[in-house]
Amino acid sequence: MYKKILCPIDGSETSNRGMLEAINLAKDQQAELRFLHVIDTFIPILDMTGDINLAYLTSVQLDNGEKLLKRALEAASKAGVPADSKLIETVGARVSGSVLNQAKEWSADLVVMGTHGLRGIERLVMGSDAEMVVRLSPVPVLLVK
Repeated sequence: MYKKILCPIDGSETSNRGMLEAINLAKDQQAELRFLHVIDTFIPILDMTGDINLAYLTSVQLDNGEKLLKRALEAASKAGVPADSKLIETVGARVSGSVLNQAKEWSADLVVMGTHGLRGIERLVMGSDAEMVVRLSPVPVLLVK
């Protein structure tokens, strides 16, 4: 049924549960699996007198993203599921936009992702990336709590 499963990950507990569900589904469906990690390198500087090394911070984010994707690939391999990964670097863009673009570009049949379940005013003002993916995705989305 599903041939290409996209799984955005960020290292959180809910993301890890989504990753495990994506691995299980890919194994069951004999589907291709792609892990996606999005790095936002936008760092607002409110006080120009501060000394912030943006290149270093970006480097740390990239390194952490690569390690996260490597762990996901190892988990898939251990389960006997072939997978690949993609790291996307953005500047101030929502993660949901990158997930939706990747789902279209890669021709995914399903997106599997964890949700943090934003509540209250934060949800009203910002919304959640998982919610945006569900609302705008051209393919089915499985949210894992």
